[in-house]
Amino acid sequence: MAALQNSTVEAIKNNQAQLLSEWTKRLEASGATRNLKEHDLAQQTRDLLSLLLTGLENGNGSKIAAAGWEDTRQFLEKLSQSRALLGQDSQQTANFIFALKGPLFALLQNHYQDQPALLAEQLLEVSELLGTVGMHTIGTFQKSREAVIKRQQEELLELSTPVVKLWDGVLALPMIGTLDSQRTQVVMESLLQRIVDTGSEIAIIDITGVPTVDTLVAQHLLKTVTAIRLMGADCIISGVRPQIAQTIVHLGLDLQGVVTKANLADALKLALTRLGISLGKAV
Repeated sequence: MAALQNSTVEAIKNNQAQLLSEWTKRLEASGATRNLKEHDLAQQTRDLLSLLLTGLENGNGSKIAAAGWEDTRQFLEKLSQSRALLGQDSQQTANFIFALKGPLFALLQNHYQDQPALLAEQLLEVSELLGTVGMHTIGTFQKSREAVIKRQQEELLELSTPVVKLWDGVLALPMIGTLDSQRTQVVMESLLQRIVDTGSEIAIIDITGVPTVDTLVAQHLLKTVTAIRLMGADCIISGVRPQIAQTIVHLGLDLQGVVTKANLADALKLALTRLGISLGKAV
Protein backbone atom coordinates (compact mmCIF):
# COMPACT_ATOMS: atom_id res chain seq x y z
CA MET A 1 0.00 0.00 0.00
CA ALA A 2 1.35 3.42 -1.00
CA ALA A 3 2.25 5.90 1.72
CA LEU A 4 4.02 9.20 2.04
CA GLN A 5 7.77 8.69 1.83
CA ASN A 6 10.09 9.98 4.53
CA SER A 7 11.72 11.97 1.75
CA THR A 8 8.38 13.72 1.09
CA VAL A 9 7.93 14.59 4.75
CA GLU A 10 11.49 15.92 4.92
CA ALA A 11 10.96 18.01 1.79
CA ILE A 12 7.86 19.59 3.35
CA LYS A 13 9.66 20.13 6.66
CA ASN A 14 12.67 21.80 5.00
CA ASN A 15 10.56 24.13 2.86
CA GLN A 16 7.95 25.36 5.34
CA ALA A 17 8.67 29.06 4.82
CA GLN A 18 8.24 28.74 1.06
CA LEU A 19 5.05 26.70 1.43
CA LEU A 20 3.53 29.16 3.91
CA SER A 21 4.35 32.10 1.62
CA GLU A 22 2.81 30.49 -1.47
CA TRP A 23 -0.17 29.23 0.53
CA THR A 24 -0.92 32.71 1.86
CA LYS A 25 -0.67 34.23 -1.63
CA ARG A 26 -3.20 31.73 -2.97
CA LEU A 27 -5.54 32.39 -0.04
CA GLU A 28 -5.43 36.14 -0.66
CA ALA A 29 -6.01 35.65 -4.39
CA SER A 30 -9.05 33.43 -3.80
CA GLY A 31 -10.68 35.82 -1.30
CA ALA A 32 -10.48 33.26 1.50
CA THR A 33 -8.90 35.83 3.81
CA ARG A 34 -12.01 38.03 4.05
CA ASN A 35 -12.68 39.18 7.65
CA LEU A 36 -9.38 37.64 8.78
CA LYS A 37 -6.57 39.56 10.42
CA GLU A 38 -3.15 39.09 8.86
CA HIS A 39 -1.66 37.92 12.16
CA ASP A 40 -4.43 35.35 12.71
CA LEU A 41 -4.07 33.99 9.18
CA ALA A 42 -0.30 33.61 9.56
CA GLN A 43 -0.77 31.83 12.89
CA GLN A 44 -3.40 29.46 11.50
CA THR A 45 -1.35 28.46 8.46
CA ARG A 46 1.75 27.85 10.60
CA ASP A 47 -0.19 25.83 13.15
CA LEU A 48 -1.92 23.61 10.60
CA LEU A 49 1.25 22.90 8.63
CA SER A 50 3.04 22.06 11.87
CA LEU A 51 0.23 19.71 12.95
CA LEU A 52 0.23 17.96 9.57
CA LEU A 53 3.98 17.44 9.75
CA THR A 54 3.72 16.09 13.31
CA GLY A 55 1.05 13.62 12.25
CA LEU A 56 3.06 12.46 9.24
CA GLU A 57 6.35 12.20 11.16
CA ASN A 58 4.65 10.03 13.76
CA GLY A 59 3.54 7.62 11.03
CA ASN A 60 -0.20 8.14 11.54
CA GLY A 61 -1.03 7.67 7.86
CA SER A 62 -2.96 10.12 5.67
CA LYS A 63 -6.46 9.64 7.13
CA ILE A 64 -6.98 12.15 9.93
CA ALA A 65 -9.92 10.20 11.33
CA ALA A 66 -7.36 7.67 12.59
CA ALA A 67 -5.70 7.72 15.99
CA GLY A 68 -2.79 10.10 16.28
CA TRP A 69 -4.55 12.98 14.54
CA GLU A 70 -6.54 14.21 17.56
CA ASP A 71 -4.72 17.55 17.81
CA THR A 72 -5.24 18.21 14.11
CA ARG A 73 -8.96 17.41 14.33
CA GLN A 74 -9.37 19.70 17.33
CA PHE A 75 -7.56 22.49 15.50
CA LEU A 76 -9.79 22.10 12.43
CA GLU A 77 -12.92 22.11 14.58
CA LYS A 78 -11.91 25.34 16.33
CA LEU A 79 -10.96 26.83 12.96
CA SER A 80 -14.36 25.95 11.49
CA GLN A 81 -16.20 27.40 14.47
CA SER A 82 -14.27 30.67 14.24
CA ARG A 83 -14.94 30.94 10.49
CA ALA A 84 -18.65 30.33 11.02
CA LEU A 85 -18.79 33.08 13.65
CA LEU A 86 -16.98 35.44 11.26
CA GLY A 87 -19.69 34.88 8.66
CA GLN A 88 -17.53 33.05 6.14
CA ASP A 89 -19.15 30.46 3.88
CA SER A 90 -18.17 26.83 3.39
CA GLN A 91 -16.29 27.58 0.16
CA GLN A 92 -14.01 30.11 1.83
CA THR A 93 -13.40 27.73 4.70
CA ALA A 94 -12.60 24.83 2.36
CA ASN A 95 -10.29 27.04 0.29
CA PHE A 96 -8.16 27.56 3.39
CA ILE A 97 -7.22 23.87 3.16
CA PHE A 98 -7.22 23.27 -0.57
CA ALA A 99 -5.10 26.35 -1.34
CA LEU A 100 -2.19 24.42 0.17
CA LYS A 101 -2.45 21.77 -2.55
CA GLY A 102 -0.83 23.87 -5.30
CA PRO A 103 2.32 24.80 -3.34
CA LEU A 104 2.71 21.20 -2.13
CA PHE A 105 2.35 19.80 -5.64
CA ALA A 106 4.91 22.27 -7.01
CA LEU A 107 7.35 21.32 -4.23
CA LEU A 108 6.99 17.60 -4.92
CA GLN A 109 7.29 18.04 -8.67
CA ASN A 110 10.63 19.72 -8.13
CA HIS A 111 11.69 17.19 -5.52
CA TYR A 112 10.83 14.10 -7.60
CA GLN A 113 11.50 15.48 -11.06
CA ASP A 114 13.69 12.51 -11.93
CA GLN A 115 11.29 9.92 -10.46
CA PRO A 116 7.95 10.26 -12.29
CA ALA A 117 6.41 7.08 -10.88
CA LEU A 118 7.22 8.03 -7.30
CA LEU A 119 6.06 11.59 -7.99
CA ALA A 120 2.65 10.35 -9.14
CA GLU A 121 2.36 8.13 -6.07
CA GLN A 122 3.27 10.93 -3.64
CA LEU A 123 1.00 13.45 -5.35
CA LEU A 124 -1.88 11.01 -4.90
CA GLU A 125 -1.05 10.56 -1.21
CA VAL A 126 -0.83 14.30 -0.58
CA SER A 127 -4.10 14.83 -2.45
CA GLU A 128 -5.79 12.17 -0.29
CA LEU A 129 -4.43 13.75 2.90
CA LEU A 130 -5.69 17.23 2.01
CA GLY A 131 -8.98 15.74 0.85
CA THR A 132 -9.65 14.13 4.23
CA VAL A 133 -8.56 17.31 6.02
CA GLY A 134 -10.85 19.38 3.81
CA MET A 135 -13.86 17.10 4.26
CA HIS A 136 -13.45 17.08 8.04
CA THR A 137 -13.21 20.87 8.02
CA ILE A 138 -16.32 21.32 5.85
CA GLY A 139 -18.33 18.85 7.95
CA THR A 140 -17.39 20.65 11.15
CA PHE A 141 -18.09 24.03 9.55
CA GLN A 142 -21.61 22.98 8.57
CA LYS A 143 -22.36 21.88 12.14
CA SER A 144 -20.92 25.11 13.53
CA ARG A 145 -22.92 27.20 11.05
CA GLU A 146 -26.13 25.38 11.91
CA ALA A 147 -25.46 26.02 15.61
CA VAL A 148 -24.92 29.74 14.91
CA ILE A 149 -28.15 29.96 12.88
CA LYS A 150 -30.11 28.11 15.56
CA ARG A 151 -28.80 30.43 18.27
CA GLN A 152 -29.64 33.50 16.18
CA GLN A 153 -33.17 32.19 15.60
CA GLU A 154 -33.62 31.67 19.35
CA GLU A 155 -32.34 35.18 20.06
CA LEU A 156 -34.73 36.64 17.46
CA LEU A 157 -37.61 34.73 19.03
CA GLU A 158 -36.74 36.13 22.44
CA LEU A 159 -36.47 39.66 21.03
CA SER A 160 -39.83 39.30 19.27
CA THR A 161 -41.61 38.28 22.49
CA PRO A 162 -40.74 40.93 25.09
CA VAL A 163 -42.55 40.76 28.42
CA VAL A 164 -43.41 44.29 29.63
CA LYS A 165 -44.38 45.32 33.15
CA LEU A 166 -47.36 47.69 32.80
CA TRP A 167 -48.15 48.04 36.50
CA ASP A 168 -47.29 46.42 39.77
CA GLY A 169 -48.82 42.97 39.40
CA VAL A 170 -49.61 43.39 35.67
CA LEU A 171 -47.48 42.03 32.81
CA ALA A 172 -48.09 42.40 29.08
CA LEU A 173 -46.82 40.31 26.21
CA PRO A 174 -47.31 42.02 22.82
CA MET A 175 -47.33 39.37 20.09
CA ILE A 176 -46.21 40.32 16.58
CA GLY A 177 -46.21 37.90 13.66
CA THR A 178 -47.34 34.32 13.30
CA LEU A 179 -47.48 31.93 16.26
CA ASP A 180 -46.01 28.46 15.85
CA SER A 181 -45.08 25.69 18.27
CA GLN A 182 -41.49 26.83 18.79
CA ARG A 183 -42.46 30.44 19.36
CA THR A 184 -45.28 29.45 21.72
CA GLN A 185 -42.77 27.53 23.82
CA VAL A 186 -40.49 30.59 24.03
CA VAL A 187 -43.52 32.76 24.89
CA MET A 188 -44.62 30.49 27.72
CA GLU A 189 -41.12 30.16 29.17
CA SER A 190 -40.48 33.92 29.07
CA LEU A 191 -43.86 34.88 30.46
CA LEU A 192 -43.99 32.24 33.19
CA GLN A 193 -40.49 33.15 34.35
CA ARG A 194 -41.42 36.83 34.57
CA ILE A 195 -44.56 35.93 36.53
CA VAL A 196 -42.38 34.09 39.02
CA ASP A 197 -39.77 36.86 39.14
CA THR A 198 -42.25 39.71 39.63
CA GLY A 199 -45.03 37.92 41.52
CA SER A 200 -47.54 39.36 39.04
CA GLU A 201 -51.19 38.38 39.34
CA ILE A 202 -52.37 39.25 35.83
CA ALA A 203 -50.81 38.70 32.40
CA ILE A 204 -52.13 40.38 29.26
CA ILE A 205 -51.40 38.76 25.91
CA ASP A 206 -51.88 41.34 23.18
CA ILE A 207 -52.46 39.84 19.71
CA THR A 208 -52.94 43.12 17.86
CA GLY A 209 -49.85 42.31 15.78
CA VAL A 210 -50.91 38.74 14.96
CA PRO A 211 -52.14 38.83 11.33
CA THR A 212 -54.49 35.85 11.46
CA VAL A 213 -55.90 33.47 14.02
CA ASP A 214 -56.60 29.90 12.96
CA THR A 215 -57.21 26.70 14.88
CA LEU A 216 -53.49 26.14 15.50
CA VAL A 217 -52.88 29.71 16.72
CA ALA A 218 -55.91 29.49 19.03
CA GLN A 219 -54.61 26.21 20.49
CA HIS A 220 -51.24 27.82 21.17
CA LEU A 221 -52.95 30.73 22.91
CA LEU A 222 -55.05 28.39 25.03
CA LYS A 223 -51.97 26.43 26.08
CA THR A 224 -50.31 29.66 27.16
CA VAL A 225 -53.41 30.76 29.10
CA THR A 226 -53.59 27.36 30.82
CA ALA A 227 -49.92 27.53 31.81
CA ILE A 228 -50.41 31.04 33.23
CA ARG A 229 -53.38 29.89 35.32
CA LEU A 230 -51.41 26.95 36.64
CA MET A 231 -48.92 29.50 37.95
CA GLY A 232 -51.71 31.12 39.96
CA ALA A 233 -52.08 34.17 37.71
CA ASP A 234 -54.96 35.45 35.60
CA CYS A 235 -54.82 36.02 31.85
CA ILE A 236 -56.50 38.50 29.51
CA ILE A 237 -56.21 38.42 25.72
CA SER A 238 -56.36 41.84 24.06
CA GLY A 239 -56.30 42.97 20.45
CA VAL A 240 -59.23 40.84 19.33
CA ARG A 241 -60.20 42.76 16.18
CA PRO A 242 -63.57 42.26 14.41
CA GLN A 243 -61.94 40.12 11.71
CA ILE A 244 -60.32 37.87 14.29
CA ALA A 245 -63.56 37.61 16.27
CA GLN A 246 -65.42 36.55 13.13
CA THR A 247 -62.72 34.00 12.31
CA ILE A 248 -62.89 32.50 15.80
CA VAL A 249 -66.69 32.18 15.56
CA HIS A 250 -66.47 30.76 12.02
CA LEU A 251 -63.94 28.13 13.09
CA GLY A 252 -66.06 27.19 16.10
CA LEU A 253 -63.12 27.67 18.45
CA ASP A 254 -63.87 27.32 22.14
CA LEU A 255 -62.47 30.30 24.05
CA GLN A 256 -64.91 29.98 26.93
CA GLY A 257 -63.40 31.09 30.19
CA VAL A 258 -60.83 33.25 28.39
CA VAL A 259 -61.37 36.97 28.94
CA THR A 260 -60.82 38.98 25.77
CA LYS A 261 -60.69 42.71 25.07
CA ALA A 262 -60.58 44.75 21.88
CA ASN A 263 -57.42 46.64 22.79
CA LEU A 264 -54.61 46.81 25.29
CA ALA A 265 -56.03 49.88 27.05
CA ASP A 266 -59.28 48.08 27.87
CA ALA A 267 -57.34 45.03 29.05
CA LEU A 268 -55.19 47.16 31.34
CA LYS A 269 -58.26 48.90 32.72
CA LEU A 270 -59.85 45.53 33.52
CA ALA A 271 -56.62 44.28 35.10
CA LEU A 272 -56.40 47.32 37.37
CA THR A 273 -60.05 46.91 38.36
CA ARG A 274 -59.39 43.31 39.36
CA LEU A 275 -56.49 44.51 41.48
CA GLY A 276 -58.78 47.00 43.20
CA ILE A 277 -57.11 50.01 41.60
CA SER A 278 -59.29 52.82 40.24
CA LEU A 279 -58.05 55.57 37.98
CA GLY A 280 -59.75 58.88 37.40
CA LYS A 281 -59.09 62.00 35.38
CA ALA A 282 -57.25 64.78 37.13
CA VAL A 283 -59.48 67.70 37.95
